[in-house]
Amino acid sequence: MSPEPLEELTERLERAATRLRDGELEPEAAAVLVEECARLATEAGAALERRLRPATGEELLAGGAQESLL
Repeated sequence: MSPEPLEELTERLERAATRLRDGELEPEAAAVLVEECARLATEAGAALERRLRPATGEELLAGGAQESLL
């Protein structure tokens, strides 16, 4: 996974945090934005996990890393 989706999610979270810190949102709108932040954070965590997860044996073989399995 390229870093662009993570960068986009980070930017969206930062914008949401700024809006929340401004204190100008009505409580209901702030609650909706907090839920959106939780969803974005979950999505970012899953994207990071996919990026950092060790390759499976099949992926290693496809990548020519057979020697590392021996």
